[in-house]
Amino acid sequence: MSGKNVTEVRLADAAGIAEAARCLESGGLVAVPTETVYGLAARADSAEAVARIYAAKGRPDFNPLIVHVAGLEQAARYAEVSPEARALAEAYWPGPLTLVLPRRRDAGLADAVTAGLPTVALRAPAHPAMQALLAATGFPLAAPSANRSGFISPTCADHVLASLNGRIDMVIDGGPTSAGVESTIVAVRADGSIEELRPGPLQIGVRGEGGGVKARVEAPGQLASHYAPGKPVRLNALAAEADEFLIGFGAVQSDCTLSASGDVNEAAARLYACLHEAARAPQPRIAVAPVPDEGVGRAINDRLRRAAA
Repeated sequence: MSGKNVTEVRLADAAGIAEAARCLESGGLVAVPTETVYGLAARADSAEAVARIYAAKGRPDFNPLIVHVAGLEQAARYAEVSPEARALAEAYWPGPLTLVLPRRRDAGLADAVTAGLPTVALRAPAHPAMQALLAATGFPLAAPSANRSGFISPTCADHVLASLNGRIDMVIDGGPTSAGVESTIVAVRADGSIEELRPGPLQIGVRGEGGGVKARVEAPGQLASHYAPGKPVRLNALAAEADEFLIGFGAVQSDCTLSASGDVNEAAARLYACLHEAARAPQPRIAVAPVPDEGVGRAINDRLRRAAA
């Protein structure tokens, strides 16, 4: 269904959700708010629908997609859920945690969803619009961030339209997202150990191996260059040079501030909005003030390093 000249925008009310469910049922693409960023949803059990996600985003086909589910019961249809994984899901779902688990042989998911890997990334989101859509459809939804691949993630409907208008069928407008950066991703290994693959809003006491491309990409957002605003980005800047748009934090005076009060949670919620503003600004370069590398600040700095790569 994608490829219309104009993408339809509907409110996240009962009528909008019902129309989105019908669109998804027939293989269409719908951008939907989650508590983290807007996701580009398609039914994860249809190879044709998933191929449309990759085509709309221009996404590398070795980069797996997160499958959104209503909860633990639905997740167990697609993955082997160990006691460790069950404990994490019970503690943090619905919410901004993605679990990478061994895929079941009878999962029935499109091969492209898992990019040929023996694992699948699963999340039960907390946003009422995505929850309502999952309840209305009954099938799992593959939903990477609703933007052209490698560009800035969207935290409002306008951000989605900026790069995907005419390339997807519909946007469900649920207003700005709250967490502002993508979900924390952890892999639960066969031996019960837990490894962080991507930092995010949740801090659950595990550390991964850090940035860069691993031998294989196991989860979204692991590519070294990602979240790119299309301009050179200079990090840890305390002042702007003449040709720079400055994104500030705390006391650093700026063109757009992540948080004047130095609150990392506010900074996470505003990160992509400031990057979108910087991308549209006339200055050819972007500078970003230092952000503390603690709490969700780790996720902010992870995204900024990839934007600057």
